[in-house]
Amino acid sequence: MNQVSIQPPPPPPQPPNADPRILHARAITAANIDRSLRNNLITLYSKSNLLSYSLRLFHQISSPNVVSWTAVISAHCNTLFALQHFVSMLRHPTFPNQRTFASLFKTCASLPSLSFGLALHSLSLKLGVSAQPFSGSALIHFYSKCRLPIEARKMLDEIPHKDEVCYAAVIVGLAQNSRPVEALSTFADMKCSHIGSTMYSVSGALRAARELAVLEQCRIIHSHAIVTGLDGNVIVGTALIDSYGKAGLVSDARQVFDENLSSMNIVGWNVMLAGYAQQGDTKSMLEIFNAMEARGLVPDEYSFLAILTSFCNAGLVSETDWWLTRMKVDYGLEPAIEHYTCLVGAMGRAGQLEEAERAALTMPLIPDAAVWRSLLSSSAYHKAPDFARSMAKRLLEIDPHDDSAYVIAANVLSNAGRWDEVAEVRKMMKDRRVQKESGRSWIEVRGKVHVFFSRDRRHERMNEIYAKLVELMEEIGKLGYVPVWDEMLHEVGEWEKKEALWYHSEKLAVAFAVVSGAAPPGKSIRIVKNLRICRDCHEAFKYICRVLEREIIVRDVNRYHRFVNGSCTCGDIW
Repeated sequence: MNQVSIQPPPPPPQPPNADPRILHARAITAANIDRSLRNNLITLYSKSNLLSYSLRLFHQISSPNVVSWTAVISAHCNTLFALQHFVSMLRHPTFPNQRTFASLFKTCASLPSLSFGLALHSLSLKLGVSAQPFSGSALIHFYSKCRLPIEARKMLDEIPHKDEVCYAAVIVGLAQNSRPVEALSTFADMKCSHIGSTMYSVSGALRAARELAVLEQCRIIHSHAIVTGLDGNVIVGTALIDSYGKAGLVSDARQVFDENLSSMNIVGWNVMLAGYAQQGDTKSMLEIFNAMEARGLVPDEYSFLAILTSFCNAGLVSETDWWLTRMKVDYGLEPAIEHYTCLVGAMGRAGQLEEAERAALTMPLIPDAAVWRSLLSSSAYHKAPDFARSMAKRLLEIDPHDDSAYVIAANVLSNAGRWDEVAEVRKMMKDRRVQKESGRSWIEVRGKVHVFFSRDRRHERMNEIYAKLVELMEEIGKLGYVPVWDEMLHEVGEWEKKEALWYHSEKLAVAFAVVSGAAPPGKSIRIVKNLRICRDCHEAFKYICRVLEREIIVRDVNRYHRFVNGSCTCGDIW
């Protein structure tokens, strides 16, 4: 009678979160542990954060293959051990595959280690795996994290079979590196190539639209998210709220927020808070804050930063101080430098310049450039040349190449007629080779972004734009507009001053909105500016909105300005 060898039954399937030590023990008992199983166990140990077990198991493999080495490298991803294991792998010798490179590029991005990553890219080219999907998308991520977005975009072009992961990596990388136009262009290329979207590509495109504050692009991407079923994703929903808020349409942001309320985490609530804060809508902001607490969510430092920013923008000192104290006492949160900057800024806006400086010097953190820049702006608003000079000096001690320190100080001094000191500031700026950042404004018309600089003559419709602007300036002059000369740097004639003020970038953008038909009756004119809106443009827009009989919304570097019926929602404090 033949003997039948009876094998022990395989271990029953375990839930995904089962302790890998149990699976390991059962495999040993069953005497059924080979290299393939060891490779899988290494991965399971690393996912369970049991790295010592994964390394011990790896050393038990007599002839580790590329899968074994990749498993142990991935187990130590984001640490120098991953790179050390890779060097040992090459000495073994074993050639890496695209998954090995993907893990290594991720490690180089997180450390970061640009030089090692470049060497890896060179090796991946020699082995012919750099353009494969896993290694290619990881390489794009690596270049993006190292702030080399152009190289990341070039890498996408080299991948023959691009997928949604590769596109998402490029879109997110471009958006994170302040290249919003290229990010939106890549998103459009992805759709034209019929590549599917992911929550990362959509949220990355929304981040780019947010930076440009282009409302129509936000709506187009929102529609795409609805069609692809991604609008219910919490990451996409949060990005939509942020994009609509940054585009000045807080009502749309609130609608998206309400639709996704059940899945919103603290990040989404904070984004909604920030949207109201940037508009200066303290009432709605506090309503959201109270609702958040009522749902059992605990406010964090970002929640309080939104609240403090709102009260700071309004120049409400006592309210800012009260919320800062409440943050520390009631919630046990330690304020960061940004929170104290809000208090200093509120005091400065309220005209309490000396008290604000004292608060900056006595707070528990060392004041940074943002603190002194805030006080410098406040001194300009309150026309305090001596204080402005002092704040500019403090700011330049931290950053000698901060162009705003020179420009704002020169503006305040020129307004006081202290031309010798203006010349001194300008000479210092020249000696240190500091270039003033060019003011530019942009406006979106039918999905296309049009950018304007001061006295710009490059636009194809510039003759119409200038003619319309002259017409508008003459009309508002009849209504009582008086030019604000405060920020003129030179002792020049009245006509030269008038010409310099008339053709600021934001005024050109408004004139273009009119001649292009971008703002039919009932539709707001929306402009984005890279710097603070000047006093003269701010004053002029109060009258222009009356002439055009429509709302003008300007997002400058500090906040939103909504001009309607001859006034601005900022209350002339910004």
